[in-house]
Amino acid sequence: MDVYLLILGDHLPDPRTGHSVSEAERLRAVVEQAVVAEESGFTGVAIGEHHFTRYIVSAPELLLATIAARTSTLRLSTGVTLLAHHDPVRVAEELATLDVLSRGRAELIVARGVSQRTDAAFGVQDDLRARFDENLRLLLRLLEEPHVTWEGRYRSPLVDVTTTPRPVQRPRPLVWIGSGSAVSADLAVELDLPLMLPSTLRDPGTHREVVERYRTAMGGGGRVALPSHVFVAPTAAEARVTWRPHLAAYAEFADPWRGDGDVDVDALMEGAAVCGDPAEVTERLNGLTELLGLDAQLVMVDIGGLPHEAVLDTIRLFGREVLPKLRP
Repeated sequence: MDVYLLILGDHLPDPRTGHSVSEAERLRAVVEQAVVAEESGFTGVAIGEHHFTRYIVSAPELLLATIAARTSTLRLSTGVTLLAHHDPVRVAEELATLDVLSRGRAELIVARGVSQRTDAAFGVQDDLRARFDENLRLLLRLLEEPHVTWEGRYRSPLVDVTTTPRPVQRPRPLVWIGSGSAVSADLAVELDLPLMLPSTLRDPGTHREVVERYRTAMGGGGRVALPSHVFVAPTAAEARVTWRPHLAAYAEFADPWRGDGDVDVDALMEGAAVCGDPAEVTERLNGLTELLGLDAQLVMVDIGGLPHEAVLDTIRLFGREVLPKLRP
């Protein structure tokens, strides 16, 4: 089982103390967590992209390049790149540069993204799905082929363009489509790409129909990954007491539709979020693998102002006690 550490980088205060670290401390903590993840046996790290929000990582490629310099085996992925908002030529150059610097460890998870504020700020206010589709097709060509000549709807034509540097990995670095929709699953099938399900605090079983659609169309092949919010401690009681306020704060921030005070934390910890001692966490993650036929899992620990040392302790404990027991 490939297991990645997923970091979205919310910048929330510790709900127990009200203390917030600086932005600089928060970003340096992301790098340190990735380094410890490699030491703990994780396959890779995936770092999210957000803009104009309390998720403060807006340029994951820069953090990944910093992590590349301090690691040697860790796969390095965005989680996700908002491809409808970016020039695919630039994305191809940045991904290939990371691939060269890391000696072939770069990956990319691409998604459409839906945020009216981000759309307006980037000058992308219509046809997000069509723009994403076109950008993805061009990106794949640029990564795989030299001398690309191309014409589309959303950017100026290309004539005999070879992006540099060229990626180390052949035919290209791994590119995932990140989505839980049937439309995106169908696009993943058409382009022969793996499917990364969304990182939500909702029942993972809701993804079964899309996964079955994808697997059937791929003739039983393809690759599927699921992100999960996870916290592990030496005892189940300690895990629940420690994580409860941070999960509640994060859920209220990430899912504003719930409304203040409307977060059933106990239900979350028994359902969409995975919390407990190593045996319980192992059993539940293996259950998700069986439920959705997963090829990879992304573990999201750092949420809701959880202190940095507690995050590192959880990563290390997960590496010692959970990783060796996850079923492929």
